[in-house]
Amino acid sequence: MQLGVNVPNFGPGTDPGILRQWARLAEDLGLGTLMVSDHVAVTPDVAARYPEPFFEPFTTLSWLAGLTTTVRLGTTVLVLPYRHPLLVARMAANLHELSGGRFVLGVGVGWARQEFEALGVPFTARGRLTDEALGVLREARDARRGEGDVPVWVGGHSEAALQRTVRFGDAWHPLRLPVPRMREILGRHALPGFAPRVALRVTGSPVDAPDRPAGVGTAEQIVGDLHQLRRLGADTVVFDPYHGDPEETRRPDVAWQALTTVATHWKETTS
Repeated sequence: MQLGVNVPNFGPGTDPGILRQWARLAEDLGLGTLMVSDHVAVTPDVAARYPEPFFEPFTTLSWLAGLTTTVRLGTTVLVLPYRHPLLVARMAANLHELSGGRFVLGVGVGWARQEFEALGVPFTARGRLTDEALGVLREARDARRGEGDVPVWVGGHSEAALQRTVRFGDAWHPLRLPVPRMREILGRHALPGFAPRVALRVTGSPVDAPDRPAGVGTAEQIVGDLHQLRRLGADTVVFDPYHGDPEETRRPDVAWQALTTVATHWKETTS
C-alpha cells in the first residue's frame, strides 16, 4: 500500500516555491501520490474555506510533472460538471502521457452552489452531469483501446457516489471518514478498488472519540489506521493536512513535520 498527500494548492501561504517544496518532500519520503484540489471560480462560499490564490489543478500538476520523476500526480477531486467532458478527457490523457503515465483523475460532483451559478452550471443537476461526463470519459478511454488509461477515482460516500464508482470508477475515493464507516460501506458494496483520502492531524495524546476520523490521533493511532485500511484493501491512502483554516497555509512546516513523522513510522512498521 502506498501513501500520498493532498497538497494545499490554495491559500495565502501558497506560492510556486511552497508547491515545489511539497513535491520535493513527497519524493524524498517515497510517497506514491501527490494530489491537489479543484475550484474554478473562487466565489464567496469557496473563498471562506479555500481562498485565493487558487492554483488550477491541471496547470499546477503539469508544472509539477516537470519537477518530479516518481510520484503520481492527481486530483482530489476534480469537479466534473465544471468542464466539458471531452476537454477533461483530452487534458487528462495528455497529462498522463507527458508525465510518463503518472496521472490519477479523482472526480466528484461538487458542493459550492455559488460557484455552479457563476459557471452557469445547474447545481441540482450536478449528479446527472457527473454521470454523463464519466460516460464520455469511458467512451474516450475505450476509443484509445486501453492504451495508457488514466485511473479514475470516484469521490463521495452517498449511495449515488457508490453506484457511480461501480459503473465508472477504478477505485472508491472516500474523503475523511472514520475507519469503521469505511469498513461498513466496503462490507455492503463490491467496489472496484479502494483509495481513501484521510485527515492528517498528529496529536500528543490519543484521541478516543468513537467517531474519530482516520488520520487523527497519535502517530501510533494513525499508523494503526493505515494497517486497518490496508487490510480493507486500500491500494493508496492520501493524507490531507488541511483542516479548514486558511492561515494554516502560512505554516506548511507543521504539515511537513506531521507527514514526515507518520511516513517514517509507517516505514518502520512495514519494513
